[in-house]
This record gives sequence, C-alpha cells and structure tokens, in this order.
Amino acid sequence: MKISMGSWAFSFGPYAANPVPFAQCVERLSQAGFDGIDICGFPPHVTLDRYPTSRSRDEVVHLLRDHDLGVSGYSADFCSLNPIAPENESEYADLLKRNIEMCVDLGSPSLRVDTVAAPGSIPDNEYDQAFHRIARLWGEGAEFAEDAGVRLVWEFEPGFAFNKPGEIIRMHQEVRHPNFSLVFDTAHAWMCGVAGARQHGKRDVLYGGIPEFLDKLQGRIGAIHLIDSDGTLHCDETSTHRPFGQGLIDFDELAPRLLAVPNVEWWTVDLCFWAGAWELVEPSREFVAGLLQRHAVHAR
Repeated sequence: MKISMGSWAFSFGPYAANPVPFAQCVERLSQAGFDGIDICGFPPHVTLDRYPTSRSRDEVVHLLRDHDLGVSGYSADFCSLNPIAPENESEYADLLKRNIEMCVDLGSPSLRVDTVAAPGSIPDNEYDQAFHRIARLWGEGAEFAEDAGVRLVWEFEPGFAFNKPGEIIRMHQEVRHPNFSLVFDTAHAWMCGVAGARQHGKRDVLYGGIPEFLDKLQGRIGAIHLIDSDGTLHCDETSTHRPFGQGLIDFDELAPRLLAVPNVEWWTVDLCFWAGAWELVEPSREFVAGLLQRHAVHAR
C-alpha cells in the first residue's frame, strides 16, 4: 500500500485566499516521504485552463518525476456544470472526456467525480429522474475512461446529493459498469452512514457503523481517502475532516478491513478544509505509515 495526500488541502477553505503553489506541495510531500500526490484539478493547481495541452502537462509530469512522487488520482473541477440540469448533459460529457485526457497525460489511475448538486436542491418530483440522468452520464463516462485506461470514481459525501447508503449502493448498481467505483472517504462514510447528515427524505443510517458500510460496499470501492471525523459538518455543508486521533474513528479497527479492499493501491490522506493542514503533513504520513506497519502483514 502506498501513501499519498490530496493537494486540495492546501488550496481550499482556509487556504483559498493564499493557496500553496502546486510545486511547493509536491516538494513538501516528497520531503515528508509520501509515495505520491492526489492532484487537485481546481484553481490554482493543475487545471484544464492552466495546462490545456499534453505538452503543457509534461511540466507537471517532470516535476513529479524529479521529486519521485507518483499520482494516486485526479480530482477535476466540475462545479460549473451541474449534471442534474438536462441542458448541461452534452457539455458535462465533453468535460468528462477532457478530464480523462488530463488523467492519461498525468499518469493518474483515476478521475474523481461528484454529483455537484447540493442536498435539497432537487425537487421531489425530479429526484428520480436526476438520479437516472447522472447514472447514465457516469456509465457513458466510465466506458470512455476504460478505453483510456482510467478508472471513474465517485466520491459520495453529505455536501452533495444522493448521499444515503442505500442511494450510494443503488447508484453503483444502476451505472452497471466495471470501470465505475466509489471513493471511500472515512469522514464522509461516518457522516453519510452513521450520522445520516443532510439526507433527502427518511434517514438511512447503519448501526454497525463504518465497518457495516464497508461490508455493504464490498466490491464497489475503487479509491480510499483517510481522515478522522468528529461527527460534525464543516460550515454545515460537508464532513469536517479532523486530523487523525481527534475524532471518533477507530483506525486500528478499520485498517484490516480497508487493507482487504481489492484493487486499491493507495491510501490518500485528506485534510480538506482543515486550517492547519500544512503543519500536519509529516504527522499524517507517520500516522498512516504506523497503521500499515501494524496491520499490513496480518492483512496478507
């Protein structure tokens, strides 16, 4: 298992007004001993506008190679095109393809997507139709991505629509493509599966906690993000990503189950929206490395 960190931790939220440049993130993670980086496709990091061609993306590839960092994934910016809206279908499909091409050029094994739409933004009478539309778009995108050698992975979270455990499973079933899978973020798993935060209609929670959630998602997970949860929302929107050891998740209990997830080569530290993320680079890697040291041998 290799360890990476999402570069969005240094450009979102508290860092938005003064983001850490991508090159500086690469240098810091390399010095800290990380195996790779999960690349943020939002400004000012590695965006389609900033790196519009394969040739321009060679700059990023060489930067990573010079610092001996791999790429665990690419999180693209789809904020401008809500796939819920029928009029966005064609443009959204085109944007998917352009971001898949970015993944190919960067050597990213996967492209992260989300539903863009906030909980409560879809009228009841349009809810099922919107669900089916996204499933169809992602099915088509997964096919195109497969041809390019890239996995399409959906990160469910309380900040976006279709975040109930039953909906998450149903989405995977409806897309019905072997190249489509889920991002299992431990903080989002707690808030969606245990806290039942920002759900549409009747609450859907799992009393067996995150372990039960993992069992239900067996064979559906394509990427893993690790971070703690204190059971709260950041700005009443999405999961608070607390540093390891400051929340409710028992990672020693969880680690063997996560190591048993097939076909996942990376554990990605996700300190999204955390004000002190820059100071937690080394401690976060040490925590995850310690988990692997204690549990990886037994997992084999």
